[in-house]
Amino acid sequence: MATTPFSMVIPTYNEAGGIEKLLRAIDDVCKANALDAEIIVVDDNSPDGTGAIVDRLAAELPVRCLHRPGKLGLSSGVIDGWGAARPESRAVGAMDADFSHDVGILPKMVAALDAGYGLAVGSRYISGGGISNWPMRRIVTSRVACALARPLTNVRDITSGYFLVRRDALDRVKLDPIGFKIGLEVIAKAHYGRVVEIPYVFTDRTTGQSKLNNREIVNYLKQLRKLYAQRLFPGKAA
Repeated sequence: MATTPFSMVIPTYNEAGGIEKLLRAIDDVCKANALDAEIIVVDDNSPDGTGAIVDRLAAELPVRCLHRPGKLGLSSGVIDGWGAARPESRAVGAMDADFSHDVGILPKMVAALDAGYGLAVGSRYISGGGISNWPMRRIVTSRVACALARPLTNVRDITSGYFLVRRDALDRVKLDPIGFKIGLEVIAKAHYGRVVEIPYVFTDRTTGQSKLNNREIVNYLKQLRKLYAQRLFPGKAA
């Protein structure tokens, strides 16, 4: 059975320790389930050679690397990756490079799009989902972030960075590249119709360093302010 062709974007900065393992795992899942996928790694000139690893793997895997000149941010990386997606992809998505997102649910996400959903979100906060090996302060931060955004949508895991969305749902949608919560932008703005959350267990990274810092927390609050202003005062700049 034909499945929705998609392009999955993975933004990277210093992910050399695990990027090959992740790309091979995604390829294994796609081959085993006959998924029509391309993987686009958007690398922000990682000094650890992440981009070079992806370039090497492009000879044997359906992956390519979009090289950017410096550290320009996760959300803008995802948006740039979507802009470079192959024409035949009818859906685009995003996931982290650190293996915290379960590649095993990709077939369920694609099946949801095949069934007519416009957005499939990998979710930690519905039945069957969860978090493993995360410090309590990160769990609390994540829960508070979701609570702050809850009035914008019924999606439980609104800060999820793991999702697939139909490409036409993004037509004429202006996404703000601020911060690292591109999933929030899509959930709040895109014209996807029906949405489904697919449960998975989030596992904290084992290599590299987390990109969450105080600056990103401030950016998230700025992002929320803009989204609430646009919701309350449509047509006006936030």
